[in-house]
Amino acid sequence: MTTVGDLGEFGLIARLTAALPPHGGVVLGVGDDAALLDVGNATRLLVATCDAQVEGTHFRLTSATPEEIGRRVLAVNLSDIAAMGGIPQFALISLLVPLDMDVAVLDGIYAGLRAEATQFGVAIVGGNVARSERLVLDITLLGSVARAGALRRDGAHAGDALLVTGTLGAAAAGLRLLEDPTLAARLAAWDCQPLLAAQRTPVPRVAAGQWLARHGATAALDVSDGLAADLAHLCAASGVGAVVQAAALPISVATKAVAMELGVVPEDLALFGGEDYELLFTVPAEIADELAENMLAEIEIPVTVIGHIQAEGGLELARMGQKVPLAPKGWDHLRATHTTE
Repeated sequence: MTTVGDLGEFGLIARLTAALPPHGGVVLGVGDDAALLDVGNATRLLVATCDAQVEGTHFRLTSATPEEIGRRVLAVNLSDIAAMGGIPQFALISLLVPLDMDVAVLDGIYAGLRAEATQFGVAIVGGNVARSERLVLDITLLGSVARAGALRRDGAHAGDALLVTGTLGAAAAGLRLLEDPTLAARLAAWDCQPLLAAQRTPVPRVAAGQWLARHGATAALDVSDGLAADLAHLCAASGVGAVVQAAALPISVATKAVAMELGVVPEDLALFGGEDYELLFTVPAEIADELAENMLAEIEIPVTVIGHIQAEGGLELARMGQKVPLAPKGWDHLRATHTTE
């Protein structure tokens, strides 16, 4: 018997979607951050995504406020729309809830949902309610993108520069702080609040995605499972490989402090930690530096060149003049662990 755990998240997706029939309205289906659908608009496509957040797997009621949880569950969907360069517009929320749950907790979660939706111009237009042993929030998010301007995973070319918004590893460091209350006490000299915020309430890069769609990005996705794993997805879709410069990875001082206290290499949190919800993207190398400068000046989002795309498949990590294979390790929801498959 083959189990779900044997296949893992991406193996199961491949198996279940292999026999899906074609449809004339599907411009881009399974395999990217969101689907692109033709609904008859001459200039724009519908962007559709969904994501389920499960108590005990994606969030804990004991380590975040209900409002923070509400913001987080919508933010991770907004990040998918951001990765396509789209404008988020409408959300439907399916709520699976234990019968003995305090309704005040749900009031707080929906306050967070409303706040996040308002910030990004999203209308919550419906959903569903059912009972469950654990709290689950499953969101479907719809938006739109210009037909000629959608970002996808499959457009990277050999020679393109590889860039990322913001910093990496903060959410993973924040998770370690939540899992070990004594860690924060040992790091009292450092401001760890940004790390906790990165884990509890990630900021989706919606403005960055829209900006990149207008300024020459060739491929993009959001960093949810870990930079190495998500870069592997981008390379597989584009039929290319990549080299990451270890020294160029944007890692905050506080994240480095957490890594040192844990006895791990800071690069590991950046490469394999996941849940950063930054945008990883490619552009022609000749415009990379200017694009980074302009993006910071125009929308105040920092961008770092961290490597380049190469024709040869596979990932490599360059450190001190030497290249070594970079394992595409990342989070697998169905194995509850990091995987290299």
